[in-house]
Amino acid sequence: YPTWKRTLARRARESQMKRFCRAQAIQRRLEEIEVTFRELEQQGIKLEKLLRDANESPADQQTQWTNQLLYLVQKKNNLMTEESDLMIAVQELKLEEQQCQLDEKLRSYMNKEDTLKTSEDEKAEQEILKQLVEVVNKRNVLIQLQEEKRLSEL
Repeated sequence: YPTWKRTLARRARESQMKRFCRAQAIQRRLEEIEVTFRELEQQGIKLEKLLRDANESPADQQTQWTNQLLYLVQKKNNLMTEESDLMIAVQELKLEEQQCQLDEKLRSYMNKEDTLKTSEDEKAEQEILKQLVEVVNKRNVLIQLQEEKRLSEL
């Protein structure tokens, strides 16, 4: 087993572990966001009830409740934006994993001697190459989407 093959295999495992760790971190953050959403909803419901029943409350108290409600809405919007970004990151991780698998398959076909390749091997190699191009294009679309989103936020 040549050294370069062992090196490629090790790097593939390392990148797979990095993707796995990133996926776990994203999942944890999505769960945290979900919990925070619920908490914000509960706080918002309480504030709305206070505002509805605030006929005899002082005006400055009503203003304070309204400001708190607006702050909760802003915080919820920020969390929704973060959740959207994380969902894009999840898609990107899936495509990255798919690309690595296709790279590995393609490499196995390309490492085969041309004289030993059957017509099925050549068709499979072309199909994998086609799929690889599709995955790269999908990743490119995601990156462009992120860039457009970033620019619109500025």
